[in-house]
Amino acid sequence: MADRFRLIYLKSTGTDKPSLDEPAPFRGEKISKPVSPLFQNGPLKTLSSDVVLKQVRIDLKHPSPKIRMMAVQYLKHGHPSVAIPLLQEVLSDHDPDVRAEGLSSLANFEDPIVTALLRKYLKDHDPKVRLVALRGTFKRGGQIDLNLLMQFLSDESPLVRRKVATLLGWTPMEGVLPALVELSKDEDPQVRKAALASLLSLYPEESEERMIEAMTDRDSDLRKWAKQAMEKIVASPLRNSTRTEHREARRA
Repeated sequence: MADRFRLIYLKSTGTDKPSLDEPAPFRGEKISKPVSPLFQNGPLKTLSSDVVLKQVRIDLKHPSPKIRMMAVQYLKHGHPSVAIPLLQEVLSDHDPDVRAEGLSSLANFEDPIVTALLRKYLKDHDPKVRLVALRGTFKRGGQIDLNLLMQFLSDESPLVRRKVATLLGWTPMEGVLPALVELSKDEDPQVRKAALASLLSLYPEESEERMIEAMTDRDSDLRKWAKQAMEKIVASPLRNSTRTEHREARRA
C-alpha cells in the first residue's frame, strides 16, 4: 500500500522551475513558465481521500528524507486547511532539504501565516532554506523591506548573495541601485555577474560603466560574459535609436 501511494507522489509532483531563478529579462525578453500536463486541468483531488491523507501523514515521519520530501511535494497541491498545518510541522525537520521543500510548498498558498513563516526562515542556519525563503518572499510580491534584504549582502553563502542579486533584478524599488553596485563588487564572480545582469535590467544607462570595468575583471568567464553583453548593448537598435533621439533633441 505504502509503495503504491509513493508511486502516486512520483507521478503527481512536478518540478516547474520558477522564473525568479533566472536573471531578469534583458530589454523585453520574455520567459515562459512550463506547466506540467498532469496539472493543466487543475491540481489532483485525491488528497481529500482519508486513505491517501493517512499515508501522507505516515510518510512525513518516515526515516528517509527522500520519502518525507515526496510527501511534502504532494501536500502543496492539497487544500490549505489540510496542507498548511502539516507543512508547518515539516519546518522543524532536522534535514535542511526537507525544511526547504516544506517552505517551498508553503509558498504556494496565499495565507498570512505563510508570509510570516517566510520571514522567519530568512534566518535559518542552512543556506538552502534561506534561498527558498528569499524566493518565496519575492514571489509573493507587495512591498519588500529593503532593510531586511540588506543583511544578505554579507551572507556567508555566495549562493544566497547571488540569489539576492538575481531577485533584486525582478523587483524595481527605491534603494536597489546601491545594493546592486555593492554586490557587483562581491568576492564571488557568480555574485558579481548576477548583480551586473540585474543592473543591466533595471539601470541600463547607469550600468555601462560597471560593465566596462567588468571586461577587465579578474575572472575570465565574467570578462567574456561582460564583453558579449556590451556587444549586444552596442548593437541594440533601442540603444542606438535612443542616442539618436538625444542628439536630435540637443540640436533642437
